[in-house]
Amino acid sequence: MGLFDKLAGWLGLKKKEVHVLCLGLDNSGKTTIINKLKPSNAQTQDIVPTIGFNIEKFKTSSLSFTVFDMSGQGRYRNLWEHYYKEGQAIIFVIDSSDKLRMVVAKEELDALLNHPDIKHRRLPILFFANKMDLRDAMSSVKVSQLLSLENIKDKPWHICASDALKGEGLQEGVDWLQGISYNVQTLVTT
Repeated sequence: MGLFDKLAGWLGLKKKEVHVLCLGLDNSGKTTIINKLKPSNAQTQDIVPTIGFNIEKFKTSSLSFTVFDMSGQGRYRNLWEHYYKEGQAIIFVIDSSDKLRMVVAKEELDALLNHPDIKHRRLPILFFANKMDLRDAMSSVKVSQLLSLENIKDKPWHICASDALKGEGLQEGVDWLQGISYNVQTLVTT
């Protein structure tokens, strides 16, 4: 990194880049959430299921996000771990209306939290309890209880109720992630 880059960073003129892993079961709304976070002129009209992963970039007032949108289909979930070392934050998306697969979501979350590349790092985790617009949706409090989020003691985390189609709840989550990034040592990268 050059002197001007360091100086710009010290003065707060250069945006910190954060590598975020976007994880969750298939059909939870990961790609729709990432799409809504992009500027309106860069959003895609047709969202299709992710095969493998997509890489998306967007900026907030002080951070530049590179998001790895990972497929949540069962046959691709084993690929997630190949990106854990690079991740500096995690967005974990849950379909709050899918009561039957909440157990699978918890199993995947537990496997993630116990992986050697994640376990001993203080990565912030943002949970989106998505699809709150659906009639059978559980509250974010209920989702938090079912996933036993209160047991996560060694990582900062936050859960937001969201409706990705309308963009509701997304800004709250990004604001939290942006705010926490200054307090977590692992996010200080340039």
